[in-house]
Amino acid sequence: MKRYAIRVFLHILFIMLLSIGSCLLFQKQLWFSTTICILLLITTGVHLYRMQFKQINLLRRLTDGLRYNDMTQAFHPPFKNKIMNEWTEELSESLKDFRGKLLAEEIKHQYYENLLNKVDTAVLVADRSGHVEWMNQAAVTHLGQISQLPEALLIASATNNIPIIRIEQNSTVLEMAISCTKFATQGKEQQIISLKNIHSVLERNEMEAWQKLIRVLTHEIMNSITPIISLSETLSERGIPEQLGEKEYSIILQAMQTIHRRSKGLLEFVENYRRLTRIPAPVRTKVSIAELFMDLKKLFPEEYIHFETPLSELNLYIDRAQIEQVLINLLKNAREACGKQADKNIRITIITSPANNKIMTVSDNGEGILPDVLDKIFVPFFSTKTTGSGIGLSLCKQIMTLHEGSINVKSESGKGSRFILTFPK
Repeated sequence: MKRYAIRVFLHILFIMLLSIGSCLLFQKQLWFSTTICILLLITTGVHLYRMQFKQINLLRRLTDGLRYNDMTQAFHPPFKNKIMNEWTEELSESLKDFRGKLLAEEIKHQYYENLLNKVDTAVLVADRSGHVEWMNQAAVTHLGQISQLPEALLIASATNNIPIIRIEQNSTVLEMAISCTKFATQGKEQQIISLKNIHSVLERNEMEAWQKLIRVLTHEIMNSITPIISLSETLSERGIPEQLGEKEYSIILQAMQTIHRRSKGLLEFVENYRRLTRIPAPVRTKVSIAELFMDLKKLFPEEYIHFETPLSELNLYIDRAQIEQVLINLLKNAREACGKQADKNIRITIITSPANNKIMTVSDNGEGILPDVLDKIFVPFFSTKTTGSGIGLSLCKQIMTLHEGSINVKSESGKGSRFILTFPK
């Protein structure tokens, strides 16, 4: 660059000398010499202008390449000399190094993005106001393609002392463990939020706890009840002893019959326990929703029960017998809940959520569920009906859990209930 500066200085000096010479020759009226000086002056000025213009054009190409992220350019000297050759080589090498660094950063960015998209923990990057700037695939699956944090998540990230939150998204209740890290970049405060869906884990642990309890109760009750039944049947079949009168025998017989009847009742109770612990693993097949709804319509032909079949062909990969049993239980409950209504209305619908899950709802306009028992309806043997066994909804929940899905309920007393079944994609 030093030689280039000298060359520019010589051009300027030559222009000055030619200008002075032209003036002196013009004063002495040496017209031919004056003309030659002026021509040399113009030639030198044009040459200096072209030299500067080509350099400016070269720099403009460089800035345009940086602006439009075009790093594939190669620079050539605007004119042949050693200075320009060295300069263009330096520009080309600098651009090549810059291109290599950008490529390395892009590869690193793609690597971390793909890595975060493979984990099952939802990760979001949001600003202070809750605007979502980036989210991985797990976050899209759980929350959908959102641009703003849900209110519960925004409050939890702001306080940073709520370990578990409940979020209702796409008609599904999610119980999620939350962790939030705040940082500042380029003078802007941001936060990284990680969410782990623990709803299925909690449900699985709850189900395993109930099953352990049920197995213990089944074993103990069966060991106690079986001898009682055997003894009562033996006494009932022995006939009337000679040493006892008819009255005494009648009393003993009634007592034995009472024991027998009560023992059978306890056995039926134990069988209900067994039903909850012997649900087989679902054998999934491709089931058409239209066909499933058509078969259910035959079992529930009432006009006030509406099956909203989707317009497009929709299928579920489920154990048909088990899911059919779930829907039968829910429809029976809905029909009983609407027993006192004049304008009964029961609807069963299915939609596809933004996360590609299938969401089926069974809603009614019946009596609804009281708020103080709403969180107990899926507990085994809890029932608000005088003749209910309390295993129907618990059975439904276990079947949905075995299908890796979920069942939730929304209800208002006197306004009806809505059961939401979520099937994974």
